[in-house]
Amino acid sequence: MLNKPTVTLIYLSLLLSAAIFGFFYAWICSTMWGLDATDPRIAIEAMQAMNGSVRNAVFAPAFFGTPIALGVTAFMLRRARCNKSSLLFSLSAGIYLFFGLILTMAINVPMNEALGALSVPQDINHAREIWVEYSGPWQFWNQTRAVASGISFLFAVAGVLTLSRRPHPN
Repeated sequence: MLNKPTVTLIYLSLLLSAAIFGFFYAWICSTMWGLDATDPRIAIEAMQAMNGSVRNAVFAPAFFGTPIALGVTAFMLRRARCNKSSLLFSLSAGIYLFFGLILTMAINVPMNEALGALSVPQDINHAREIWVEYSGPWQFWNQTRAVASGISFLFAVAGVLTLSRRPHPN
């Protein structure tokens, strides 16, 4: 039987990994498509505003806390001798850490900062060039981190399902 802190960590890990997957996924299926469909000057201004507002106390736990929660959960499961579940939570933590958090910090954040440093051009054609140069690569890397975050979430779910198949002492 798992102790309450471990069960709590499992729930927290699932919640945070689902939240960050949903965050990245929403950018794919709504935000970026909407920005791509609008005047590129407005798209640049809107993206600058969103990038400026995303650094907040609501976003931080899912973005930074997910690999910590998953890793601590893996550790607690290992201590409880739930080795398969521990391995799955460890894989989940590693996938998100490298293909979610580190990828974002290495690629998407510098792209966002470069866009944020620009003055929005009044010439629509120049703005379109800037937006197209930014949006395509940014979306590719966002899709990469969304897929990785989804896989990370699935590994965590598999870790929970492995627990339910664990033989119980009589």
